[in-house]
Amino acid sequence: MKLNEPFCVPAACLLSIESALSSRLSPAMLSLHPLHQHAPSVLSIRPKASLPFCPLRHSITFNNQAAIFSPRRRRELYVRALDAAQPFDYESKLAAAHFHSSQHLKIAIIGFGNFGQFLATTLVRQGHTVLAHSRSDYSDAAKSLGVSFFSNPHDLCEEHPEVILLCTSVISIEWVLSSLPLQRLKRSTLFVDVLSVKEFPRDILLELLPADFDVICSHPMFGPQSARHNWKGRAFVYEKVRIGNEESRISRCEKFLDIFAREGCRMVEMCCEEHDKHAAGSQFITHTVGRVLELFNLESTAINTKGYEALLDLVENTAEDSFDLYYALFMYNKSALEMLERLDLAFEALRNELFDRLHNVVRKQLFEKVQNSQDSYTWPQNGAALSSSALVVRSQDNAQPYEYKGQISDRFDDNLKLKIAIVGFGNFGQFLAKTIVCQGHTVLAYSRSDYSDIAKKLGVSYFSDADDLCEEHPEVILLCTSILSTEKVLKSLPLQRLKRSTLFVDVLSVKEFPRSLFLQNLPPYFDVLCTHPMFGPESGKNGWNGLSFVYDRVRVGSQESRVSRCDRFLDIFAREGCRMVEMSCAEHDQHAAGSQFITHTMGRVLEKLGLESTPINTKGYETLLSLVENTAGDSFDLYYGLFMYNVNAMEQLERLDHSFESLKKQLFGRLHGVLRKQLFENAEKLQISWER
Repeated sequence: MKLNEPFCVPAACLLSIESALSSRLSPAMLSLHPLHQHAPSVLSIRPKASLPFCPLRHSITFNNQAAIFSPRRRRELYVRALDAAQPFDYESKLAAAHFHSSQHLKIAIIGFGNFGQFLATTLVRQGHTVLAHSRSDYSDAAKSLGVSFFSNPHDLCEEHPEVILLCTSVISIEWVLSSLPLQRLKRSTLFVDVLSVKEFPRDILLELLPADFDVICSHPMFGPQSARHNWKGRAFVYEKVRIGNEESRISRCEKFLDIFAREGCRMVEMCCEEHDKHAAGSQFITHTVGRVLELFNLESTAINTKGYEALLDLVENTAEDSFDLYYALFMYNKSALEMLERLDLAFEALRNELFDRLHNVVRKQLFEKVQNSQDSYTWPQNGAALSSSALVVRSQDNAQPYEYKGQISDRFDDNLKLKIAIVGFGNFGQFLAKTIVCQGHTVLAYSRSDYSDIAKKLGVSYFSDADDLCEEHPEVILLCTSILSTEKVLKSLPLQRLKRSTLFVDVLSVKEFPRSLFLQNLPPYFDVLCTHPMFGPESGKNGWNGLSFVYDRVRVGSQESRVSRCDRFLDIFAREGCRMVEMSCAEHDQHAAGSQFITHTMGRVLEKLGLESTPINTKGYETLLSLVENTAGDSFDLYYGLFMYNVNAMEQLERLDHSFESLKKQLFGRLHGVLRKQLFENAEKLQISWER
């Protein structure tokens, strides 16, 4: 620039120049910040022509008036502060305006482990600048994600991130926060935590952070496993604990929250106290059940039910999290211990209910055995003792001999439709009847209760008399009774009125028991098919596609018509998309004890716990609520039957009890260790203070 050439200074710098004049500093020393915007009014500054040029002597022309200033002496410059934060002067306001116009944030993630990297992936994809710091070296992982990694927290803080996102564990947050060089951050920085408990970090942040910093307590109710595909519909809970009233700070807060809103999260604003109250009843219980089943070594089987699949997913999700996270949910949520005690009581109540029922059954059998032994003896007549069972109706069969019928007709091959009699027309019988009728089969029904009106609506012929039903000669007898009543119902049927080639089918949840019952009580000319639809009215309400149907052809005649009839019955379920699984009854019961019985047990324990939906349900907790809904729809007789008539069930119940006790020992053992450490540390401090 030539000496006599004027140069322009924005009018916005007038205050800074006047300040320089008043302190006798040269305008040449003024910092012209790049954020200054040009204004139409300018100051013309040129060296005074009549004086020898000196960089410390200038004239200022303002509205054609000249002023001369000259410092009396040169002053040395001293560094007044090491604080990297800028004062809230005009330049800061301009920077804030620039920030307000930007949609992207500079976010520093502290704690770049599994969850930190999970969040960073989405933050980078949305265009935000992401920095990271962690005790471990994650520089390679950060580089692959497009994140700048800093091993030194001072270097990170000097980058002046707008948001500090704390992704540490609950246990380490206090130490991590205390180790950060807060003096190197801008004093308006926003701090955000993402911990699973909220009152504890809120208190820590308010205690350790100066009042200049903004604070949001948040909890993404999902993680790398449960939201591996997307965050849509997942709850994001937050509380604006402390946000400055400047527009730029409010805008920054909204822009941070918008990160999650843009991904489709369900945004839930909730105070920390209310969050922890709900979380103890949802998240802690979810993790507890998941970890109990993990200790139980829950494994997939060939006949998983929908509910069992949900439990396997729950185990997978919770196993991804460290025990430290689970311990923190227990340790730092004051409602967690109460929930653990309630869960323990619920499990104990269910077990007592099972054993009480078992005790009553055994006692009843003992008394009946004594009574039967007295009644079975009849006083001698004409010198001979006769058993009360000696008078038996040998046959009232009005059906044609099977051999004759087979010779004159083979109608099964001529007609693809079946005539099926459902014995036990309760909830499950009606559920099956709807689909069977829809497929065009003829359906008859019989039950102890009067379901004639319901049967009529479904297009089913209802019979209140078992003899009348059997005289219709159904090709299939489908037993839809409870496990406890199956034997009684089977023995009450007038078998002699049926065709001797009739196919008997059961749909019970246990298989060895009905198999033995059929083989013991049915004449050998009846066919037997043991089946188990691994679904019910609730889990199969939207269709049977993909749901398992297990079967065992226990006894099917070799004639083509009988083989065809069995196949046509199975085809009812195959046509609906069921996954057809042929399996022996013994193998079924072995798998079912480890899947169906455990599923029902957990569902009934949680039902006794009184689980309720909350505004912040996680995916895992929704699974538990669905499990309770599904199992609660079944009678206790069904559950008791799973326990009573499966030889493997008692062992599974004991293993589940042992797993729960092991988890409690882990929790209380860790708690004992923490308390013991605190006691010894306090003792050492007292000893040192006494010595001084």
